[in-house]
Amino acid sequence: MEHLEAINRALFLTINANLGSPNWLINLTRYIADDLILLIPLLLLGIWFWREDTCRNIALKSCVVTFVALGTNQLIGLAWPHPRPFMLGLGHTFILHAADPSFPSDHLTIFASIGITLFLGKIRTLAVITLLLGLMVGWSRIFLGVHFPLDMLGAVLVCIITYALVTPVWDKLSAPIMQTSIRFYQYLFARAITAGWIKH
Repeated sequence: MEHLEAINRALFLTINANLGSPNWLINLTRYIADDLILLIPLLLLGIWFWREDTCRNIALKSCVVTFVALGTNQLIGLAWPHPRPFMLGLGHTFILHAADPSFPSDHLTIFASIGITLFLGKIRTLAVITLLLGLMVGWSRIFLGVHFPLDMLGAVLVCIITYALVTPVWDKLSAPIMQTSIRFYQYLFARAITAGWIKH
């Protein structure tokens, strides 16, 4: 374990920005680290508004996988509160962050949960885009000093395991959940549906 932690810290210091890093790069990675995640709800709403019901099912499933994975992260953090780099006085930090457990990364958990579920649900183009954006976010959060590389690997592993556990349950329960969700959607957006702006 100590050897793995030594590798983790060495990789972090290799990626982490320093005081000589250009301001434009710091500012760009701050945007990537904090703001790209706002594209996730837009992606899911786009699938729901303009794709068929099979894709809506996958989008809703991806939300369930994400929430379960994030809950798992909280349990892992309670059981093994791994400190962030700045809590150890390691490297340089360029964004403010709470001094809470770093492992696994919640940001990458969101991107990986959505991306993996979309990919295995055969919404491949959007899945690849989501996963690539997730890689950018993960790298930027290491670069800015708030995560270790293994925090990102941990997030992906949590997502894969969560997907495997959620899938059989979702296959049994998704029909009534989808029916209720679509009814509520059709009631809430009746005017937009009638106008042809979004799918029925």
